[in-house]
Amino acid sequence: MVGITGVEAEKIRFEESQLHMGTLFRIVVYAESEETAKSGLTKAFSRVSKLNSLLSDYLPESELSRLSKSSGSGQSIKVSDELWTVLRTADRVSRKSAGAFDVTVGPYARLWKIARAKREMPAKERLAMFRDAVGYWQIEYMPRQQQVRLKAENMFLDLGGIAKGYAADEALRVLKSVGIPIALIDAGGDLVLGDSPPDRNGWKIAVGGNVHPDLPVLELANCAVATSGDTEQFVKIDGNRYSHIVNPLTGIGLTNQRQATLISPTGIYADALASTACILPVCQLEEVLQMQPQTRAYIVEKNKEGSKSLYQIP
Repeated sequence: MVGITGVEAEKIRFEESQLHMGTLFRIVVYAESEETAKSGLTKAFSRVSKLNSLLSDYLPESELSRLSKSSGSGQSIKVSDELWTVLRTADRVSRKSAGAFDVTVGPYARLWKIARAKREMPAKERLAMFRDAVGYWQIEYMPRQQQVRLKAENMFLDLGGIAKGYAADEALRVLKSVGIPIALIDAGGDLVLGDSPPDRNGWKIAVGGNVHPDLPVLELANCAVATSGDTEQFVKIDGNRYSHIVNPLTGIGLTNQRQATLISPTGIYADALASTACILPVCQLEEVLQMQPQTRAYIVEKNKEGSKSLYQIP
């Protein structure tokens, strides 16, 4: 339900939450009337729902799933503007990060999900079976026709590290188009922020959340904040701790205990770069982050003894 929760500077605060993309999307807006807010929120959530129907790897009839099914067939598939935007952005991050971010990780991600449930490592022969299906260079792009070809067999695209950020960007774009520039979109913890709330310098964002209170609390506006890491999602197998985040280069969950929070101009890049920042060595991150201006990262890493290191890049 939509509810009034306060009044500031002739703008009224409204908030609504809905389940989309396997997570809770929460949108906060300031508008001049309940009618304006309801209309904007309805349109924003409708856009997120539409994007889920295109970009989901769970829905068998989504555009992404249909593209994955074409892998190894030699077919070139015409794709929507939305899927093209996400895939091309993912490709840029993949190339800049030397494959640390890779949407072709899907076959490995499925194997690792089963391994986590069983609490046992995936069989080496199963990993080897899908090795040739993983690699961003196996996606061929034809810009003039806006077509995509998946060159290897058994490819399975997984946009879990980028789609929510893009959907949050689009939700904000829709809200601004209907005259609601003061908004916060929370896509399961990935934030896209519009203009500042009335009489404030920005939206108050605790970079470390409740887990890392030693990280700063910032007031931010017109940017995006994404956090990735194994703070809550991990599994112990044979005495070793593994993250739910799969390294595309190995097919195995990460063993470094790291949380990365990225602040960037857009949600699509903040989301993808947060995943990347969990995989790459800290010393290699600064160059990757330079692909988006005004991007910075806050990294928290623990060693096996529990000692914690903090990094801010740049």
